[in-house]
Amino acid sequence: MKTILLIEDDVIIRENTAELLEMAGFAVLTAENGQLGVAQALATKPDLVVCDIMMPVLDGYGVLQIFNQNAQLAGVPFIFLTAKTERLDLRRGMALGADDYLTKPFDKAELLSAITGRLNRFQHLKPEYDLQQGGLGEFLDDARAVGNLAGLSADRKVHLVRKKQDVYLEGDEPARVYFVQAGRVKTVKTTDGGKELITGLYGPGEFFGYLALLDHTSHTDSAVAVADSELLYIPQDDFTQLLLRNPEVGQQFIRLLAGRVHERETQLLAMAYSSIRRRVADALLHLHAHAGDAPDAGIQLSRDDMAAMVGTAPESLIRTLSEFKADGLIELTSKHIRVLEPEKLRRARW
Repeated sequence: MKTILLIEDDVIIRENTAELLEMAGFAVLTAENGQLGVAQALATKPDLVVCDIMMPVLDGYGVLQIFNQNAQLAGVPFIFLTAKTERLDLRRGMALGADDYLTKPFDKAELLSAITGRLNRFQHLKPEYDLQQGGLGEFLDDARAVGNLAGLSADRKVHLVRKKQDVYLEGDEPARVYFVQAGRVKTVKTTDGGKELITGLYGPGEFFGYLALLDHTSHTDSAVAVADSELLYIPQDDFTQLLLRNPEVGQQFIRLLAGRVHERETQLLAMAYSSIRRRVADALLHLHAHAGDAPDAGIQLSRDDMAAMVGTAPESLIRTLSEFKADGLIELTSKHIRVLEPEKLRRARW
């Protein structure tokens, strides 16, 4: 909900306008003069200000000057609301940086139109979105408003995928991007010799399946649920809109995806050049870090899957895990692996 700060010394106009804005779905802060309005803005930064010009204590021009000089408030959309219609007043307000200028008596539809227009114009995406805490929906809502992407699908149905169920197969034509809301999914590539190689392991808050859409090719690997999972689908048309229709939206969406690309490159380089001891330690540290809020629950991944993730034979993996267990770095059972000393394990990679 957007917050509007209404600064107006006339009680009747202030109360009626506040009621109108609240009925339109805005949260409204009110102040009876400019000084109180600035104090209110410093306490709770508004998304937009509607401000009278002729007021006691501090007039509207003074309020706008303070906003312009204050790093916390600079850039907040500002609409003057006044009974004065002389051209000189209009020019002075605009020269100070006002975004719009409405005169009393004003039309209610005109006021709401001015506010909506300014909010849309000045709305920006957040620097960061917490994808593990509902950030995808928040990003898509913001992208729709900022990028004018009315065509974005509003259907965010959760798709349940059971453990060991295929999400897509190598060679399939891509139709969507996948987002893990809960559970875990692995992407797997089979070599010419029939060996399985895990190319990615994705948990809550992570995307997968988008590289084929970017390359305009078939999927080069398969995706399989490692545990019962909840997935959200982003259709191909939405994916294209998010990337191409608006520069700000596209850049933010690429940032949300790019971490996985870098991680995949790092994994492949490690498999090519690192020792088996380091690869196993890195895999354990990665899985431990992505265990979420309950790392003590342990890493529940089969030995075959972990061997495929590391790029080695199961026998070599088991031998290395046994060495780490003997050194007191991990706890090893038939059901899980628990990292006991992450820092010592990191030093033991060499």
